[in-house]
Amino acid sequence: MNWHSATEFFAMGGHGLYVWGSYGAALAIAVLEPWLAARRHARALQAEADA
Repeated sequence: MNWHSATEFFAMGGHGLYVWGSYGAALAIAVLEPWLAARRHARALQAEADA
């Protein structure tokens, strides 16, 4: 596929919202999951120490 401008590239032939939204959701999950896992781990360690 040839794009003649950045606007055409980001529009992705009319599917840009779906494409870029999917990339955004995947990035958000890739960032949030390790952070949430670290929080769960810390809470589990704290619960074990309190018991």
